[in-house]
Amino acid sequence: MKRWLSKILGTCGILTALSGTGYAGTGDSTNILFIGNSYTHMNNMPKIFEKICIAKGKKVHVEMNTRSGASFNVHTTRADMYEAIKSRKWDYVVIQGYSREFTFEPSYLDTATIPYMVQIMDTIKHYSPCANIHLYLTWGYKDGFEERPETDSYDKMTDRIEFGYKYVSEIFSLPIDPVGLVWREFRRKHPGINLYDADNAHPNKNGSYLSACTHFTAIFRESPEGAFTNTIGTKEAKEIQKHAADVVLKRMNEFKLDVNYHTVTPLTGKDQHQMISCKSYFVNAKSISWDFGDGSTSKEKNVTYLYKKPGTYKVKLTVDDECGIRTYTTKITIAQPQKPKAKKKPKSTKKN
Repeated sequence: MKRWLSKILGTCGILTALSGTGYAGTGDSTNILFIGNSYTHMNNMPKIFEKICIAKGKKVHVEMNTRSGASFNVHTTRADMYEAIKSRKWDYVVIQGYSREFTFEPSYLDTATIPYMVQIMDTIKHYSPCANIHLYLTWGYKDGFEERPETDSYDKMTDRIEFGYKYVSEIFSLPIDPVGLVWREFRRKHPGINLYDADNAHPNKNGSYLSACTHFTAIFRESPEGAFTNTIGTKEAKEIQKHAADVVLKRMNEFKLDVNYHTVTPLTGKDQHQMISCKSYFVNAKSISWDFGDGSTSKEKNVTYLYKKPGTYKVKLTVDDECGIRTYTTKITIAQPQKPKAKKKPKSTKKN
């Protein structure tokens, strides 16, 4: 595979680009950069994304660097993009090209798109070696792109875009934020909620909200449900939030999103009121250790832990891998178990 790639990419730094996905932030905030075009900056989508993050209790620093109509080739000519990449250590960089460039055959992508993506990814990895690079899979025009028969309907165009992004994802083992696929399923289930702007290509506020919810779910691997930001109507927001979670969380493996993250989840079943489930998905970890905040620890990758007393605890995960030693802290509250209600004694039926 590397020999084949070298023929396509020439002297590009492909080995750096293939170094693998990165990791969630471990500092005061998770730093997230969006690189794209008008599909990213329309309605200030990254700001909507930031508001959803804050509403869900995430500490984030979000920036975007975009140019309308830009392909990956055009992105590589932009000095401001390189300055944005250099400006800080990024935990996540979401990259997006021109939708129509992904509707062509792999032979076209091999020469017209991939070398420029490598140039961008090499720069990201140089300045943020542990950055997690995600692909922003976009959607088809409302009526397709009629100038080519293979894209002359919405479904045809969406299929081609999906194929193109998945082709690139396979080459580089990059996760996908599947906005276009969430868009398609939502459009089928909710035809009365329009996602398009007047040009039938760009997103209106509903569409940008759907994009932001999909990015949130893909990056944090949790549902955006309950994160109301006054961006769109509450009814529409509820439907979009639920739909983004349903599509992304059920197909994490398909989108290469099931690596390099962790979960800490309270268990709610019978006799599990003081238990938590801790799972880690760091594929290249040399060692994993959990600190449950009450003096107990574990080196198991996945563990279920029982607290002896109610209270608020900080669960700390420490990961050691090629990016060094990093810690992730999750605050968890263990409630006092409720005592079962005493059964009422049945009234006597005896006659006096």
